[in-house]
Amino acid sequence: MEMESDVMVLKFKRICVFYESSQGKKISYHDAAIEPGKELVLRNIDLVYGGGSIGLMGLVSQPVHDGGRHIIGVIPNTLMPRELTGETVGEVKIVADMHQRKAEMLRHSDAFIALPGGYGTLDELLEVISWAQLDIHDKPVELLNVDRYYNSLLSLFSIMSVTYFLY
Repeated sequence: MEMESDVMVLKFKRICVFYESSQGKKISYHDAAIEPGKELVLRNIDLVYGGGSIGLMGLVSQPVHDGGRHIIGVIPNTLMPRELTGETVGEVKIVADMHQRKAEMLRHSDAFIALPGGYGTLDELLEVISWAQLDIHDKPVELLNVDRYYNSLLSLFSIMSVTYFLY
């Protein structure tokens, strides 16, 4: 008797990667910026990201560009002088502010991956998690926990869950 699989194979067309516009201090963060881009190319998935050409954020887009995949960079007008230097890759969408940036990223993405970063990365991550909790979207949100970077945040999420602040 043949059994039908209950497992649904997900096919993502575009994945949004949240990452830092600075360099960070560890080489592992640098390496972690490049690997997701390579993986997207192998899986024929396009990239949505913050649009910057500097720091670790810029490293994410280069392998995707080199691999011939489509890139959408979403950047607020006010950040252009700070985060865009030199040549950009892919399509650049200029938006009015950070909220519109996150809304555009959501609109163009099938899933989200957050790599280590600062306040901006954390803001983007928590916004899409919050939107999922509010049923604004049902897209997967994943952490790439390089060198246990997000362990403290995951511990906080655990505390929030057991105290019934997460549902």
